[in-house]
Amino acid sequence: MAVIQIYVSKKNFDQQKAERYFKERRIQVQLLDLKRHKLGPREIETLARGLGGVQNLLDREDKRVKEHPACYCTDAALLTEMIQENPWLLRSPILRCGSKVTVGYQPEVWAGWTAG
Repeated sequence: MAVIQIYVSKKNFDQQKAERYFKERRIQVQLLDLKRHKLGPREIETLARGLGGVQNLLDREDKRVKEHPACYCTDAALLTEMIQENPWLLRSPILRCGSKVTVGYQPEVWAGWTAG
């Protein structure tokens, strides 16, 4: 099984529930705080591919994100640059296991990752 990574940009209940989910099952995860760990363009591309596009990485419910030009950008390369410079634009938590990616609390999907 690939290492499960949890990318967090802001503390919220979904992040806490995700951490608890894996801790209760004694599954080690790698927690990546996006304030300290800068995402590279390839890493952003991998996350975006797993979610069906870089636009799906944005937290469009956050007031600050709605006011940022990234919310209205359609150019994937430009959007990738904006995310690199402003990781707070991302939805949180983003979980990755190999090429599989989820956002938020999705235990039914994670069960498939950890089975076997």
